[in-house]
Amino acid sequence: MNENLDFFKIKHNNIPPEKGLVIVSEPFLQDAYFKRSVVLITEHNKDGSLGFVLNNPIEFGITDILSDFPEIDAMVGVGGPVRTDTVHYLHSLGEMIPESIHVMEDLFWGGDLDTIKNMIKEGTIKGHQIRFFVGFSSWHEGQLDRELSEDSWMVTSLDRDSIMNISKNELWEQVLKKEDKQYQMWTKYPENPLLN
Repeated sequence: MNENLDFFKIKHNNIPPEKGLVIVSEPFLQDAYFKRSVVLITEHNKDGSLGFVLNNPIEFGITDILSDFPEIDAMVGVGGPVRTDTVHYLHSLGEMIPESIHVMEDLFWGGDLDTIKNMIKEGTIKGHQIRFFVGFSSWHEGQLDRELSEDSWMVTSLDRDSIMNISKNELWEQVLKKEDKQYQMWTKYPENPLLN
């Protein structure tokens, strides 16, 4: 019998990364920011890629980070290791927010912050329509392609509701459980096999 028993060889990497897709880390990636992470790609071109870790929430509200910001019960997470002194946001408000960048379906990135603040004050933005990130993830030209060739990431897709409403560590497992049996098996491996 000649079966492929390499459970960590990623079959999906013939799917190129692009804006609106997510990358899912392989189970033993030990990077502090990307360990068992799901990252939404919001920009991908010849110069590189940019995105946000979806499952790295922090226990702060946005008003703990931005003192002049109106109160809203919205998720806040660490988007990645780059420029952790900046705040970014994904939202489902579309063209209601000038200068927003369309990512996928009804999902947008950024836009005019003053408009967002005013809409929150008016009560026209609800917490499930926006989520905030401290910092972001980025890869320079060719870097993400190289990491994909090394099987550090699997490329797949997520719907907008999953992106906007699920932020905890279960997201990594939930994404994998919808994939091939090979990837479902990843969820059974301990984070540190030496401690097993």
